Amino acid sequence: MAPWVLLGSTFTTVFLAELGDKTQLATLLLSAQSGRPIPVFVGAALALISTSLVGVLLGQWLSRHVAPRTLERLAGSLMLVLGVWIGGSALFDLLGRS
Repeated sequence: MAPWVLLGSTFTTVFLAELGDKTQLATLLLSAQSGRPIPVFVGAALALISTSLVGVLLGQWLSRHVAPRTLERLAGSLMLVLGVWIGGSALFDLLGRS
């Protein structure tokens, strides 16, 4: 894959995944409460860069030690487990409040 295509697809994927998530809501609240958007932006940007670096380094290490097909299955399974867990928690919260 060409570097520019990879850059574009990575940007688009992360940008869309981050829209409206708890990190964005946290930065929105921090900016509103502090009234100082620049330090909040810099802190949030550095945090996202740091977590992305961890993801890249872990992904690079995993690609050397785990077959791509196995890695895809593990990632898919993890997403399913997290989805069921979070969805179940939300459902229990909703049913518990009724």
